[in-house]
Amino acid sequence: MDIFDQLRRVTEQAQAENGLPDFLAARLCRIVQQREAFSGHTAEIADLAQQVEQYDTYAQTGYIGMGVNNVILEGALRRIEEKAGLMPIPVQG
Repeated sequence: MDIFDQLRRVTEQAQAENGLPDFLAARLCRIVQQREAFSGHTAEIADLAQQVEQYDTYAQTGYIGMGVNNVILEGALRRIEEKAGLMPIPVQG
């Protein structure tokens, strides 16, 4: 399994089990679908996959404050998208 397949797998799992929002999942899926644009950023994609795996809607709250929340994940996505020269997908609302 390559890093893009791993990102797809952890994205699907985070959506099903941890409430990963659709707008973040769409941006993660775009990375998987547009591998060529992101192929020079595999280290960042590996880090992103690890963050998605640690995603928790309520992360960074409470006593210990562990996990990755929307803000952290969105920042990581924005940095990778900028490096690849792509604009973030606008949030529909």
